[in-house]
Amino acid sequence: MYEKLGELKEGYTTITDMTSKHPDMLQDIGIYRLTAGKVEKLSDSEKEMAVLLLEGSVLLEWNGESVEVSREFIFEENPWCLHVPKGIDVKVTALKDSEVLVQKTNNENNFEAKLYTPEDCGSTIAGEGVWNGTAERVIRTIFDYNNAPYSNLVIGEVISYPGRWSSYPPHHHDQPEVYYYRFDKPQGFGCAMVGPEAYRVEHNSYITIPGELDHPQATAPGYAMYFCWMIRHLDNNPWTDRIMEEEHKWLLESGAKIWPEK
Repeated sequence: MYEKLGELKEGYTTITDMTSKHPDMLQDIGIYRLTAGKVEKLSDSEKEMAVLLLEGSVLLEWNGESVEVSREFIFEENPWCLHVPKGIDVKVTALKDSEVLVQKTNNENNFEAKLYTPEDCGSTIAGEGVWNGTAERVIRTIFDYNNAPYSNLVIGEVISYPGRWSSYPPHHHDQPEVYYYRFDKPQGFGCAMVGPEAYRVEHNSYITIPGELDHPQATAPGYAMYFCWMIRHLDNNPWTDRIMEEEHKWLLESGAKIWPEK
């Protein structure tokens, strides 16, 4: 499923909701657009919550902690993300016009709240030195099963370079996933494939990815693409790795050539 959100309005814009909008994604996901001075109080008695700063500057307050965080350009700056268990109140005060993404899901586990800093983020360059650089991109993993096994969520970001591919080689997994997109220029665009379907993705758009469908992505030349990737673990079946499509596994072989030698 693909949808373009258009220009974000003041307040909350829903991407998915566990009871009413794409409930098969098993997550509540949305974006708060806050003008300077606006205060939002976030709390949920049943769901854990990740609060990701997309842009701007905000004061985050929780459990007696208080931290100012800023982010001007998501294409070059690693993320700030606050992760809290159910029942923890989070206060977000916009110090300037800001946008904040919130991801939630049910979780009975109690765990220590953690503010992931840009230094905490696991940032890697994938596709480097293979396939003539056609799938080179930056993958930022904020938290997943490796560093937060008590969570039912995974959240990370990808910076896809102009004219390159991401989520490649094609892969799938059992768990549902959501991609939220931004481009470095408002007219930027790319292509998202979910199973047999293909969609033109644009600034402030998203796709929902049911389990078991592969989902390679492509970015138009001249435009850099950002997407936040959000996965919900299944009961007794957490997401731990990508399952490569059999017919494309040859791409992972050492020295794999993407064009025949003359």
